[in-house]
Amino acid sequence: MADRPICSWRIVGAAMLLSLPFIAVSLDKGGDDPSVLNAEPMPKAGRSLLLDIARTDAGYVVVGERGHILVSADGKTWKQVEVPTRSTLTTVSAIGASVWAGGHDGVILGSTDAGKTWQRQRAEPWSADSQSLTNGSPVLDTLFVSATEGYAVGAYSLLLKTEDAGVTWSELSIGGSMPAQQASAVAATDSGVFDDSDLALAAESDPHLNAITRTASGKLLVMGERGAGFRSDDEGATWRSIRLPYGGSVFGLLGLGGEQVLAFGLRGNVYQSDDAGSSWRKIESGTDISLIGGTVAADGTVLLVGGNGTLALRRPGEAAFSIRHIQLGNGQTPALTSAVGDAGVYVLTSDLGAINSKVQ
Repeated sequence: MADRPICSWRIVGAAMLLSLPFIAVSLDKGGDDPSVLNAEPMPKAGRSLLLDIARTDAGYVVVGERGHILVSADGKTWKQVEVPTRSTLTTVSAIGASVWAGGHDGVILGSTDAGKTWQRQRAEPWSADSQSLTNGSPVLDTLFVSATEGYAVGAYSLLLKTEDAGVTWSELSIGGSMPAQQASAVAATDSGVFDDSDLALAAESDPHLNAITRTASGKLLVMGERGAGFRSDDEGATWRSIRLPYGGSVFGLLGLGGEQVLAFGLRGNVYQSDDAGSSWRKIESGTDISLIGGTVAADGTVLLVGGNGTLALRRPGEAAFSIRHIQLGNGQTPALTSAVGDAGVYVLTSDLGAINSKVQ
């Protein structure tokens, strides 16, 4: 999850999570680069904005604003750990005890002990001298398919791959960049005035990529703003465009097993594909609240989460989702950002921290 305007959920303060665009720049006003500053220990870090969660073989890891990372064995008691960045972290993935987190300033961190200690693997803060389109782009989602092979996506079509557990990252092309000659021609005729037709996806050469998942056969799917979608059948070497029957933003992707994929996002829109993105059908979510994160339980139950404490639950065999809302004991209603869980017990992240909740 760039130093240009971006409308992507993982880089929005949770109070504004569902409606406002955000500038993905560091808000630090000093000369220090937050990407290389250690996160500050804060007594209430567990009640701050947390954006993603992963389950490890030792429990749970959550990430959020100001480089906060917390670990828990039971999803109830949390401990903040030392982190070599102060950039907001938007995504976390885990395989066993290996964990990776990514976020603003192009930061990617790695841990080999279930999140207890961290090393900075990548940082690419915005630079006025850089000619790269993805200069300063935030990492918005990560996916590891093994303990060594992983992918990261982000703003302005940022797409990265590692084959050595994150020690090195190579940038892949998803095929969206506008050729220089075409860009010069556009610039020469640009009046500085635009209308709705200029906002069409076809005119956007490098859409922001919000989510990535993988099917059982190894196909990679990436989706993002305004219905932009791509699929690779060869581990990211080449990509082809896929399109939802919907022009809004997709905030998350879930693999459901086999070639089934669930895409969800803006205004409660949910679509399912049974053929790795070649075709899609609309699923009734039961809400018009934007759905931000989600998880699939071992029994196939799907839980999607969003603003206003929204929980959308679909059990195996059900065609549509049913809606619940969560409210904390103090009367506050959280904006939910991610979830993991099984057997009706989930750990959720939100603008009010981590929440352990039963969802029936």
